Amino acid sequence: MPRAEVGTPKYIANKMKSKGLQRLRWYCQVCEKQCRDENGFKCHMTSESHLRQMLVVGENAGKHISDFSMRFQSEFVSLLSRRFGTKRVQANRVYQEYISDKSHLHMNATRWVTLTEFVKHLGRSGIARVDETEKGWFLAWIDNSPKALAKQEASLKKDRATISDEQRERLLIAEQIERATAESEASPETKDTAGIEEGLKREEGVEKVVLSFSTLKPATPAVSSENSGPSLSLKNPLKVVANPLKANPLKRPNVFKTAVASSSDTVTEKTNDKKRPAPMSAAERLIIEDQERKRRRMERETM
Repeated sequence: MPRAEVGTPKYIANKMKSKGLQRLRWYCQVCEKQCRDENGFKCHMTSESHLRQMLVVGENAGKHISDFSMRFQSEFVSLLSRRFGTKRVQANRVYQEYISDKSHLHMNATRWVTLTEFVKHLGRSGIARVDETEKGWFLAWIDNSPKALAKQEASLKKDRATISDEQRERLLIAEQIERATAESEASPETKDTAGIEEGLKREEGVEKVVLSFSTLKPATPAVSSENSGPSLSLKNPLKVVANPLKANPLKRPNVFKTAVASSSDTVTEKTNDKKRPAPMSAAERLIIEDQERKRRRMERETM
């Protein structure tokens, strides 16, 4: 039966009937013809044009299938990159938008039987990032073009340049804190072992420590016997000694001289008291001795 001419009522009726998507099972990819029912598809399969086209395809079927597969993949990926970019989207949503075009390439002509196998292929080939969830398969396009890589590198340089000095100092402080915590976690074990090994050791040649709870008398300034002895025992023969007989009993003593002398005596006594060292308690003496022992120990370690 010949086809209806363009513009005739029959042609318009056929176009209205074939509006929208039809059943995939009644579509012939070799002839690129969509049939509306099973009877029409059987008639097409027995037609001379279809048989002639199938003979051409049968000579090299693998080549035709690989061509259809590459064409389907390029069209699908171009739609994904153009419509969604690098966003994560459901695979079935992209496929529904792809088949909305009436003249699209059908998947039954490719090497992939289902959409799941095709999505897995995209993930293995590195074209998209693929993950499976309860809602189905999701994919995101990976932009590996030189322009995109250059843009990404420029953005990284810009981010590094925009980092302020305060942020760098914060990063350095955070690194130092992490390093200090790591060292503190490792140091307690070494400190404990060193304390156990060291323990209390008695040093040789150290004087014995004697504890006395009796009250201590204030220390008086000691006078060396070498200097005091000869000075007290020897007298200067040339010194003039006052004659007690020449003293005038009627002469009244000068009150002001006696007051000045007494005040000078008190001042000298106060200065002597200040010069005298304060008495040390037993605890202070123990602290001083402990400090001396530590100082001697540190000197020996440094030597």
